[in-house]
Amino acid sequence: MKQAIIDYIKRNKVSSTEVADCLGKTGAIPDVQAVNRGHFCVGNVFWAYAYGESNWDVHEQMEKVKEGDIVFVEVFDCNDRAIFGELVAKYVLLYRQAAAIVVTGKLRDAQNLIKENWPIWCTGFTPIGCFNEKLSKSLSKDIIRERREKYDGAIAVCDDTGVVIIPKDQHNEEFYKKLEFIEEQEDIWFDCIDRRKMSTYETVCLKKYLNK
Repeated sequence: MKQAIIDYIKRNKVSSTEVADCLGKTGAIPDVQAVNRGHFCVGNVFWAYAYGESNWDVHEQMEKVKEGDIVFVEVFDCNDRAIFGELVAKYVLLYRQAAAIVVTGKLRDAQNLIKENWPIWCTGFTPIGCFNEKLSKSLSKDIIRERREKYDGAIAVCDDTGVVIIPKDQHNEEFYKKLEFIEEQEDIWFDCIDRRKMSTYETVCLKKYLNK
């Protein structure tokens, strides 16, 4: 069902808002925003991490990105430093052919990321980057295992509103039907206010269209 869900979202451009509603108004990655407007990306999540003000592990992990992946870099203890900039973004998006990049931290080289109009989501920018040094102490193996289990192989939906993750336990027919239902409901609601001239209160709260 995973590929069917990805195909349905892509074909119908189901927004991150609608997907979050299907997840009971959950699933959003906090504080990340689109660097460039107008991109819509959905696909398999490749989870990676940055830790301890170093991007050494990021460089190493990016070698394993597959075509079409949405690269989700989670940041731990980097003290507001930029995780990477144009060089890594170009490698990941152009040469590894990832669909998008999502970072729960800051990036650098904003002017070039914007100029290239790449599909990237992050929490902001700073010129102060991480160090390219291999650390003697690594991120906890328990954290790595827990996050990989949670995110690797999940589905990410990215648009101007934000990024929502569909967990692996939702890759089933029930969730597919939720997507179909919410798309149909959106069509009905807009028909109610556009053509039937109902108020949003009558449409969303009272659901008067069910009585007609």
